[in-house]
Amino acid sequence: MTDQFDFLEAEFGLVHADAAKAAAMALPDARTSCFYARRALESLVNFAFDNDRALPRPPDDNLSTLVNSSAFQAVAGEQVYDFARTIIGLGNQAVHSHRPIRQIDSVNAVSKLFHVAYWFARTYGRASKPSPSLTFDPDALPRTSPIPRRTLEQLQTLEADLVSRDNELAEQRTENVQLDAEVQRLREEIATAKAAAETQPDTHDYSEAETRDHLIDLLLREAGWQLADARDREFKVTGMPTDSGVGFVDYVLWGDDGKPLGVVEAKRSKRSNDEGQHQAKLYADCLESQFGQRPVIFCSNGYAHQIWDDQMYPPQSIQGFLTKDELQLLIQRRSTRLSLSTVEIDRSIVERYYQTRCVRRVAEAFEHDHRRKALVVMATGAGKTRTTIALVDLLARCNWAKRVLFLADRISLVRQATNNFKLHLPDSSPVNLAEDRHGEGRVYLCTYQSMMGLIDEMRGDERRFGVGYFDLIVIDEAHRSVFNKYGAIFDYFHSLLVGLTATPVDEVDRSTYTLFDLQAGLPTDSYPLDEAVKDGFLVPPLAVSVPLKFQREGIRYDDLPDDEKSAWETEVDWGDDVDVPPDEVGADKVNKWLFNSDTVDKVLEHVMTYGHNVAGGDRLGKTIVFAKNQEHARFIVQRFDANYPQYRGEFARVITHSTEYAQSLI
Repeated sequence: MTDQFDFLEAEFGLVHADAAKAAAMALPDARTSCFYARRALESLVNFAFDNDRALPRPPDDNLSTLVNSSAFQAVAGEQVYDFARTIIGLGNQAVHSHRPIRQIDSVNAVSKLFHVAYWFARTYGRASKPSPSLTFDPDALPRTSPIPRRTLEQLQTLEADLVSRDNELAEQRTENVQLDAEVQRLREEIATAKAAAETQPDTHDYSEAETRDHLIDLLLREAGWQLADARDREFKVTGMPTDSGVGFVDYVLWGDDGKPLGVVEAKRSKRSNDEGQHQAKLYADCLESQFGQRPVIFCSNGYAHQIWDDQMYPPQSIQGFLTKDELQLLIQRRSTRLSLSTVEIDRSIVERYYQTRCVRRVAEAFEHDHRRKALVVMATGAGKTRTTIALVDLLARCNWAKRVLFLADRISLVRQATNNFKLHLPDSSPVNLAEDRHGEGRVYLCTYQSMMGLIDEMRGDERRFGVGYFDLIVIDEAHRSVFNKYGAIFDYFHSLLVGLTATPVDEVDRSTYTLFDLQAGLPTDSYPLDEAVKDGFLVPPLAVSVPLKFQREGIRYDDLPDDEKSAWETEVDWGDDVDVPPDEVGADKVNKWLFNSDTVDKVLEHVMTYGHNVAGGDRLGKTIVFAKNQEHARFIVQRFDANYPQYRGEFARVITHSTEYAQSLI
């Protein structure tokens, strides 16, 4: 049997083992082949992130997150990135979908893996580099295999076993990074190999001659298009500006009434979608003339895709295709959508002038400016969530939005927003996906972390949340860091987008404005703290200075009394990497090593004496004390209980990300 991945074997044994299995099973067992292609990619990507300094590993390091990270895309390039996404999609379907996996699926996965593996070996290979002339030959794949075919259930069991093994290997990698100097040597060699590769042009042919029809088919099936009718492909139209006047549409997506909902123009991979726009528009003209309904235009070269609803927006990038229901609704809205400026805002949800103004400005951006993104800067406590609910209500009543996604970075914020939707807009059937993963409704609320996982969830052959599932996405506390970490969410969904932030206008990162297609310093609407205070809706913060010498000046060993010098030398845990206690600790490090009882006691006394009282002055109001870390927080609570035992340990509590039942405590 020809081993087309033998260029991996010498230096990348784990990757080679799975890649060879993927190739060996491509024709005899397509499902298992796609599974191993994904496994090989995972080994390959993990090696890159472990050893390439240009690839920092994010906290959520599943394969999709790693591949979709901006760092990987920058290092690998667009084509390798797209190949990797295809392999992931086919591998996921092989394990999580009962849809038959065809030979064309597995051959496609293995061919893409071949090109990714070439890039990988060329970039990171130290002993030798593969020849640029290497090509993948589908005819060289074996027709039979001594290994029995695996069922979907057997693959799921195998995956669970391998995941367990992977976790053990990941722990070993972590230990090696911390303890083994060999890892550092390997990274130096990798850096040298990569630098050498970058000095030479990459002349390998990553493309294929024909249009990536199969990839388009795959994405159409994920959106529920079975393409079973002869009219679905190469549909003949008349009225084209050619001598014969005849043209053939690559794909037509039909509605149940026999009218065209979408037209897909497929271009060869080396050509951009821009080149196909005009031809696709001409096809749409012909179909509209024949059927009396203008279809939505899609252009695709198999890797990059565009959607063009030329009745409303310019062409935009999209990561797949809309479902039949979504296209039907989009076309229906052309005639049934109401003007957002003529419908009253529900004053039972919001009544303050700046809240209604904000709703109007966002609506104006969507309707009159034909924008799809809006950024709202509003002071904390001014009612961002209620303003959002009023906007959702307006968009729903005007038939602009059917399903909405509200994203926040903490479960407590998702719960709070869910309760607000239930209170002010109960008919929206709000669903907290962080707690009810399988819930159904109109408004979905979720953490970024959970949504990253839900994007890949399949229901049979189709994605649960396709690219067009949501009409509006609201991002709570929208900052550039959110996009850097969870940008795959916003790249994936094709929807209107509203960002919310309490950061002052002049402190919002310039790149955040760019992400919302706005000029720096010019959000869609703004209601700052000073204005809210002036209007009487909020009160200004009152700063109180507490003179604490250690916190301001740090601590010097020579200035301590003898008993504290002894404690400095024998009782303080300076960390495993500190052999000799330091001579002094700067102000910025006091709470890292030294939890000084006297300092904490003074702060707590000040809070209890001068803090904001409620209940007619009988007790301290709800108060937040920020600590350096969890250990420091526990120490503060211990000092509180020692000084104020009359509260029986219930008045001051530690609440961090690891606290169980945190919402109940809050």
